[in-house]
Amino acid sequence: MSRATYLRWHRAVLAARRRLAGCDRERGANPVELAVMMPLILVLLFASVQIAAVFLARSTALNAAQSGVNAQRPYQARNGAGVDSATRFLTAAGGWLVGWQTTPPSCATDATDVTCTVRGRSLSVIPGVTFAVQQTAHGTVERLTPP
Repeated sequence: MSRATYLRWHRAVLAARRRLAGCDRERGANPVELAVMMPLILVLLFASVQIAAVFLARSTALNAAQSGVNAQRPYQARNGAGVDSATRFLTAAGGWLVGWQTTPPSCATDATDVTCTVRGRSLSVIPGVTFAVQQTAHGTVERLTPP
């Protein structure tokens, strides 16, 4: 192989190496960037799961309160029908709302209105942090009206 051919071949190999390497003087920067960004990514991931758990707990509490109101609204409903219905709902709903057993649902009835309140805590993904949940539903007591 002549010297000129060798030099052309050598230049072509060097050019291919540079093209493949991309003249990258920042080799190893990606793992460092990932190490810097990973805590932020994990915080965002845990925060999104926690927000979803809080919304599910709120939804569960509201549905239980509405169930209690719907059970207490009918004409001449027995006392405690709303609390029993809300308790049955919370028992069947799963564990999204915790701690409701210590403060059971409360339903108050006056001459025209029923109000049910459900209190508890959301499941916590973040250790040591609790999120209180309270939802209230209102309804009108059914009554007979003269024709």
